[in-house]
Amino acid sequence: MPSFEVDPDISIARTISTDFYTDPGYFEISKEKIFLNSWQFIGSGELAAKKGSCYPFAFLSPFIEEPLLLSRDTKNELHCVSNVCTHRGNLLVKEACELSNIRCRYHGRIFELDGTFRTMPEFKEVKNFPTAEDDLHPVDLFQWGNLLFCSLRNSFTAQSFFSEMMHRVGWLPLEEFRYMPGLSKEYTVHAHWALYCENYLEGFHIPFVHAGLNAVLDFGNYTTELFTNSNLQLGIAKEGEPCFDLPTSSPDYGKNVAAYYFWVFPNMMFNFYPWGLSVNIVKPVSVDETKVSFLTYVWKDSLFDTGAGSDLNTVELEDEEVVEAVQKGVRSRFYNHGRYSVTREQGTHHFHRLIAQYMK
Repeated sequence: MPSFEVDPDISIARTISTDFYTDPGYFEISKEKIFLNSWQFIGSGELAAKKGSCYPFAFLSPFIEEPLLLSRDTKNELHCVSNVCTHRGNLLVKEACELSNIRCRYHGRIFELDGTFRTMPEFKEVKNFPTAEDDLHPVDLFQWGNLLFCSLRNSFTAQSFFSEMMHRVGWLPLEEFRYMPGLSKEYTVHAHWALYCENYLEGFHIPFVHAGLNAVLDFGNYTTELFTNSNLQLGIAKEGEPCFDLPTSSPDYGKNVAAYYFWVFPNMMFNFYPWGLSVNIVKPVSVDETKVSFLTYVWKDSLFDTGAGSDLNTVELEDEEVVEAVQKGVRSRFYNHGRYSVTREQGTHHFHRLIAQYMK
């Protein structure tokens, strides 16, 4: 078995073994070791905005596909529970709707909107019934502003993934960010999910791959900051290019910030621009195929598609071309490891260190 260890000293470290990108066995292991211990993005609050709202979804579809249900009860409280009946495993809610309770169509078992078992026909004679096992399994739910996340396992707190991002851009009124389905898109990338993340995690390639983006960003002042389970690439605007009007309370006050590029392990990107937010969710499909969702949340219409946040489709296609070429390259019998730029690839080194940590 290859070692995925990565030296903490970036100046002497080598990248993880290429087996991680090419071996279907490690692809499956990453499901258990990495993704089942992660927090994943559900969407925004409007998915269950009213009392009685129920929104069925799958955790990281199509990779894990765990059926879950987001619901808002009569007390206006949000819940995330299993969408599988505790009687015979039937899927309970098949499409977004409004309900007073959750009733299984198979044998009539009824649950409250918070997942608590209420009643079941023809079960009077059953002993030691009901128990807590008859309730729908609760799933950890975390809300930041209007953004919702869940985790299947209680392995790590949401704060350990999101606190630095929340502190850095907490002044933004996320409740004013409007999800725009017509501006959102999903891409298919013929490459391993980790290669796509690695490309995102370094601005090193910007001058070589993204001419349009390079024209508006001050590459000399492009920086990366590392946190426990996340990191930030801070994009500074060139003179005259759109940037945030930062409040004095911001840690970046006085800087011409064009973009905050936050990455949260293992597969989420939160790109804040003066016009709003582009959430990118990287979804593994197979060892050499990945789905990437670009979800658009507009804050200021007049600034949309300007500056570093303009023409994101072109930037994505440029990234895809490179990442797909790398997917072919890492299969070479002559390539096993690379080295890191100390000044430009801190994010990729950090990512590989986290992969090594979680894969143990």
